[in-house]
Amino acid sequence: MKKLYFSIALASLLLSSCGDKKETEVQKEVVAPVEAVQEVKSDVQVAEDQLALGERLFTEKTCVSCHQVDTKVIGPSIKDIVRIYDEKNGNIVQFLKGNSPAIVDTDPGQVAIMKANLDGFVKDLTPEELQALAAYMRSKK
Repeated sequence: MKKLYFSIALASLLLSSCGDKKETEVQKEVVAPVEAVQEVKSDVQVAEDQLALGERLFTEKTCVSCHQVDTKVIGPSIKDIVRIYDEKNGNIVQFLKGNSPAIVDTDPGQVAIMKANLDGFVKDLTPEELQALAAYMRSKK
């Protein structure tokens, strides 16, 4: 009789321990996709934050006083700038840094005005802020 109880107890122990492993494995499979979704959300949030920063800088640095989204005011519209930079494989950030020549409006008078504005308004921006400004402009094409 003792052998029978011992056998039942041993079988119960084996069955219950196998069930725990399966539950743990299933739980791991469920947790992994949730973490991946959280990473995607953070990438989306980073992009949204970058666009918001770019828009804020575009306004604060008074770019908006010369450049509108659809309309030429003093300088070309944002859409025209982005279109021409795309067509000519230009780099907006390099232009803003002063490392590449103007390719949209090349009139010497306008270039002098742009240089003065860039030197006054964007020279103190970090590389991340310049990227955000360019990302905001590209989002308007």
